Amino acid sequence: MKQIPVYLFTGFLEGGKTRFMQETLEDKRFNSGERTLVLMCEEGIEELDPSKFSSKYVYIQSVEDFDDLSPEMLTDLVKKHRAERVLIEYNGMWLLSDLARVLPKEWVVYQEFMFVDARTFLPYNANMRTLMVDKLTTAELVVLNRANDSIDKEEIHKIIRAISRRCNIAYEYADGHVEYDDIEDPLPFDMDAPIIEIGDDDYAIWYRDMSEELQKYAGKTVRFKGIVARNARLPEGIFIAGRHIMTCCVNDIEYSGLVCKWDKANTLSQRQWVMVTASIEIRFNRIYGDKGPVLTILDVQPAEKPEKEVATFY
Repeated sequence: MKQIPVYLFTGFLEGGKTRFMQETLEDKRFNSGERTLVLMCEEGIEELDPSKFSSKYVYIQSVEDFDDLSPEMLTDLVKKHRAERVLIEYNGMWLLSDLARVLPKEWVVYQEFMFVDARTFLPYNANMRTLMVDKLTTAELVVLNRANDSIDKEEIHKIIRAISRRCNIAYEYADGHVEYDDIEDPLPFDMDAPIIEIGDDDYAIWYRDMSEELQKYAGKTVRFKGIVARNARLPEGIFIAGRHIMTCCVNDIEYSGLVCKWDKANTLSQRQWVMVTASIEIRFNRIYGDKGPVLTILDVQPAEKPEKEVATFY
């Protein structure tokens, strides 16, 4: 099955998505004759101007309602135009998880960019946190347009980094110059300590960082507080220790646990709070269904639940 590369442009109305797509299509290094399907899922003030780029093999399709999207409809569009790739300007009020559900299996997101008006970033985050998190989680680059000297870069950086530690952050000013975020972003725990102490407020950050850079934790020893999860399906000598993590709202709270090996696992109780000290080995485990952190227990002690039972990123 031949893959169809998808270039995804996300963000909110008047954030600059259409202008960036216009510039992309005007760039002859990108638009050099490939058959390209462009899906416009949001109607803003700006529109694509095909007269300014080579449009012979560029096919623009408007999508007004999310319910119009389906794997069959999208596959038919690719077949109709014999498209080799797809550009999507995604509606900021639609969830990316819904898009993933309707994309044909052979469509693969190659690059994902998010565009936001720097002046409205903080109000949007305050009032539409779920939608903001949805777009930031998988973006490779966040472009904050219409930047000026009055915006709070420290607060914007904090919010973005709480959601994603990997994406690049760029500020575009009215005169056209671009500045990249260079704020240092140290982890709130010492990676070089003999025992990495994970504070009660830092579990979510630690869990995400380990998920993103798994190998750097190989051979490390950690100490953290977590809730025990045990059931009859777990192998003997295995338990799970973790915390409930909230990314943006109560609807997405999820237990995020780690596989622990201990010959006294059967002495622990379901939902018991414990302080775990363990060494980390990165290897395949069927509970993860992939390689992941397998913790060999060095010490387990009963613990009081933290002040905030649900771990957050902020």
